[in-house]
Amino acid sequence: MKTKTDKMSWLLLIGVILLLLEISFHGMGPIFFLILTAGCIYVGRKKYYMTIGKLLFWFGVIAFTLTILNTMAFKFLLIALLIYAVIRFAQSKQDPAHIKPDINESMTVSSDQEMYKRKNLLENNLFGRQQTPEHAYEWNDVNIQCGIGDTVIDLGNTVLPKGESTIVIRNLVGNIKVLVPYEIDVSVAHSVIVGTSRIFEHYEPKMFNQCLSYQSAGYDQSHHKVKIITSMVIGDLEVKRT
Repeated sequence: MKTKTDKMSWLLLIGVILLLLEISFHGMGPIFFLILTAGCIYVGRKKYYMTIGKLLFWFGVIAFTLTILNTMAFKFLLIALLIYAVIRFAQSKQDPAHIKPDINESMTVSSDQEMYKRKNLLENNLFGRQQTPEHAYEWNDVNIQCGIGDTVIDLGNTVLPKGESTIVIRNLVGNIKVLVPYEIDVSVAHSVIVGTSRIFEHYEPKMFNQCLSYQSAGYDQSHHKVKIITSMVIGDLEVKRT
């Protein structure tokens, strides 16, 4: 709980700094225009069935995006992220990752209680694409946060244990694809600001600040099932049989 609170505090602090930076360079003009365009998006979404609603919505989206891209705060944040990415890349070259067999060795970390540290199947990832191994691997539940990039999970290359397995992915910008064998029952809970989703034969081409959930008919009684929980700001979700 303390770690989550610290992260929220840092995000709030960074947001305040960027806001003050923008005001110091350009005054309140861009901030006021952002609020105005956000209002256009909101009203346009409510009246999207009308022509004026469509015009307001897309005017708001385009104007809001262009305003964000032209702010000094965004440019400063982009430069900071690029510098961070270069530093991480240089560090990875100095200490390259070694490929090891996908065997999760248990390691006792407490003498009072039998607790084991397990190897994560996927890691938190700020930039780039990641996916499960293309060869057979041992399953471990997934709970990750990603920045910008795609995530692919192929359950056809592993054997799920009896009971409910879990996949939790929180993504900023990017796509998520989960490949599920036919004999596995599935529950999906998905939320997105802007994107699309395809859950087997169910397709949502235009999602805007929406949540959806699906569950296969035999999920509650199934001995092998997987719960998929995803959330993203911008991106597409695809869950398909393989």
